[in-house]
Amino acid sequence: MVCFRLSPVPGSGLVLLCLVLGAVSSYALELNLTDSEKALCLYAKWQMNFTIRYETTSKSYKTVTISNLGTPTYNGSICGDNQNGSRIAVQFGSGFSWIVNFTKSVSVYSIDSISFSYNTGDNTTFPDAKDKGILTVNESVAFKIPLNDIFRCNSLSTLVKNGVVQNYWDVHVQAFVQNGTVSTNEYLCEKDNTTTTVVPIVPTTVPSPTTTSSPTTTPSPKEKPDVGSYLVKNGSDTCLLATMGLQLNVTHDKVASVININPNVTGYSGSCHPQTALLRLNSSNIKYLDFVFAVKNENRFYLKEVNVSMYLANGSVFSFANNNLSYWDAPLGSSYMCNKEQTVSVSGEFQINTFDLRVQPFNVKDGKYSTAEECSADSDLNFLIPVAVGVALGFLIIVVFISYMIGRRKSRTGYQSV
Repeated sequence: MVCFRLSPVPGSGLVLLCLVLGAVSSYALELNLTDSEKALCLYAKWQMNFTIRYETTSKSYKTVTISNLGTPTYNGSICGDNQNGSRIAVQFGSGFSWIVNFTKSVSVYSIDSISFSYNTGDNTTFPDAKDKGILTVNESVAFKIPLNDIFRCNSLSTLVKNGVVQNYWDVHVQAFVQNGTVSTNEYLCEKDNTTTTVVPIVPTTVPSPTTTSSPTTTPSPKEKPDVGSYLVKNGSDTCLLATMGLQLNVTHDKVASVININPNVTGYSGSCHPQTALLRLNSSNIKYLDFVFAVKNENRFYLKEVNVSMYLANGSVFSFANNNLSYWDAPLGSSYMCNKEQTVSVSGEFQINTFDLRVQPFNVKDGKYSTAEECSADSDLNFLIPVAVGVALGFLIIVVFISYMIGRRKSRTGYQSV
């Protein structure tokens, strides 16, 4: 937990701002803002990233995605009261900031506006930007929420303006918290409301007999999932590439479900580091599906970790994490490829079937895959095995036939001598 002591602000006195940052791989932010009496006045938990299109010195255009906020600060965040609005203020990187303002009336509070400022003078993020300086995008939101309700939107929400795309998901926020306690009443965004009654991805479910501890039947087979292409950027450079069709197999409360991921409605983000890389997928049903890659022995990479949290057809949440996996192993500087169906067994309750898989989480050059190391299922040697067996059987048949003919000939010669 990281705490900052801020100077007094009107209507809230001296406040103590405590922030809990999620795991480095997820970049989730959780904020608990307390007033002078140490009572909680604002709660927020969310994830976000930004994609910016800018003009270069060569008069072309590039896009850069910012998903790693590094170590942010939160100067200027305030509780607010009846006379003053509430605010979440986040500063990160070199001259980047994000602010959301809340206002309050008798029975509702509003997410009033969101502003995002970025610095094209940051040569690490915008090395070839034509114009240098701080640019700000302001969005008027005016979204009303009943007072003393917590707003929840797990679905991906997007704001697009002036070449800037702002993505938000896993949002839980309550401004003007009453009596220092976060409400248990949730006010859902439209997308989450829709998925509560009509689930876009309908899994096939087969209840198991109540007398057994695990399912004895399996879900009906589903068609092969569509193949999606995903990427992660570090500044202006692509640092991770992934192409794959994904089918999730979930067993929860003795009910087995098969869910095909639709890449057309799936968001993606991630981060790249020297020893680890993250690809995160999310949709209206999937809060997050993380693929975490790691380097081993300084010369190979592999899939080390999978984390998932998702909504099932009955509205329950299924979550699981395993950081002790060993799949998709290949040399650094190459990609891993497996066109045949392959299963990643995360646990006894959760498996991922992959189709037409190709990944490269490190050392991507010019945004393209390097030479692929194929899985054993794709290897040509697999075709040689039945061929070799067939040849051996044919040779054995020939040997037996020749032996039979020789033996028969000797028998006839013996009869002639007598």
